[in-house]
Amino acid sequence: MNIRETAEQLEYKCLHLRASKSREAKRTRPEEECTIRTKFQRDRDRILHSKAFRRLKHKTQVFLSPEGDHYRTRMTHTLEVAQIGRTIARALRLNEDLVEAIALGHDLGHTPFGHAGEFILKEGASYHHARQSLRVVERLANDGRGLNLTEEVKDGILKHSKGSSPLITEGNMPRTLEGEIIRIADKIAYINHDLEDAVRARLISEDDIPSDIRKILGETKSQRITTIVTSIINSTIEDGYRHIVMDEKIYRAMYDLRAWLFENVYLAKPVVEELEKGKGIVKALYEYYLEHYEEIPYYKKYLELWGEYEPRQAAVDYVAGMTDRFALKTYERIFIPRSWHVL
Repeated sequence: MNIRETAEQLEYKCLHLRASKSREAKRTRPEEECTIRTKFQRDRDRILHSKAFRRLKHKTQVFLSPEGDHYRTRMTHTLEVAQIGRTIARALRLNEDLVEAIALGHDLGHTPFGHAGEFILKEGASYHHARQSLRVVERLANDGRGLNLTEEVKDGILKHSKGSSPLITEGNMPRTLEGEIIRIADKIAYINHDLEDAVRARLISEDDIPSDIRKILGETKSQRITTIVTSIINSTIEDGYRHIVMDEKIYRAMYDLRAWLFENVYLAKPVVEELEKGKGIVKALYEYYLEHYEEIPYYKKYLELWGEYEPRQAAVDYVAGMTDRFALKTYERIFIPRSWHVL
């Protein structure tokens, strides 16, 4: 028995009956198993080593192209989601490797300039970052060959985005409890770290948070996350692992905090003004590459590899994959006149 087989056996002995087991996971294209890593561990590593994951460090979370070193990016957000997810999974004896793989892949499809870029592509191409994240791992990554991830990881990536819908939304739930963990861990992470970044940017102070929310969730980021995570763990156990759930009072307080953030941070004038600039850049780049798709570096290569590559999709793929700084440089190269030097 090799190391991977031993790990698979341990999953059946140690994890909860409702936990996903890596031995049962399926891939679209069958492949030889690793002797050391389980399927979910390999998925995690494939995402971690992908170019799309590395680009997350230069993609905006809320504050565009921040000068300070301590503001969040898509990468730091992703790592915080993974940490929160693993904490919940470990306490519930669910599959941590699956949770981590979903977390690392869930935002690979985000545009430059955060949701500002997504807004533009949504208008022009019915874009959604969760679907694009799935497209990245299925087709775009690995030079157009995709990562051949397990169905469980891909399902969790596709269905991670909950928005303002109820915690349990029948018909749009991940097929695994691990996927459900990321669906809520994503919200726990961004609500708390966006608040912390907004305090750092001096848009708000901790004391501005409504007192009734602070009374329920806690006065600090650490207290708030601990309160929410503890509620999820206890409530899910009490509910018999039917879904990942939490105490209704705490859930309402968390979403009251989210609504307060929208009003006081996400829709604050300084933030909106910068987001409008980001929208303008993404719109200009998308429209340019829609007309000049042959300039997309990998267009011909992917066309040969896949046998088809619709120009509109090519423009979406290229612009959505840009980092903030690459989008700025590309915009400048295409649209800003260069100075002429007299020799």
